[in-house]
Amino acid sequence: MSKAEEKKSVGKKGKPTPKRKEAEAKTKSSILSPNASSFDKKKLKAQSRARRLESRAAFMRGEESALPPRDRGPAKRFIRNYVDSRRTISEYFLVLIMFVLFLTIIPNPTIQIFAIAVMYSAMLYAAVDGFLLARRMKKLITLKYPGESLRGVGMYAWLRSTQMRRLRAPAPQVKVGEKVH
Repeated sequence: MSKAEEKKSVGKKGKPTPKRKEAEAKTKSSILSPNASSFDKKKLKAQSRARRLESRAAFMRGEESALPPRDRGPAKRFIRNYVDSRRTISEYFLVLIMFVLFLTIIPNPTIQIFAIAVMYSAMLYAAVDGFLLARRMKKLITLKYPGESLRGVGMYAWLRSTQMRRLRAPAPQVKVGEKVH
């Protein structure tokens, strides 16, 4: 390719240059534009806020189009539903740690040692449960979705299982104890 052709191909943008009126209209419709009136800015902010709220609501409902790439696909939906259908100590780990922190303030060495033992046993349980859950998820995904990549599946399941049920995003779609297919 000659230098002239190279410049020509780099310089092209695939669309015609907009007319001045169109370019000015675009800048007026931007919130950041100094030319936009305060009424326009308020209106655009309100529209932007409404779009964000609707997008967030769709994400929390678990709509596929609103999910980020790490949460998309039937395999990830299966993992979310599987994790959401069971209760574990791992999801209460944060609350447990706060309780342990409170117990360590008490100036009784027996209570402090007990609290620390509870904390370490909960950490060990969470780690072992996460490891076993990751293995189980990989097996189930391999059987249920043969072409699906297993990369990150175990960590995805484990991290979801360590979040408190109320704070999970997207929100749980199944009840605790419900069978997941």
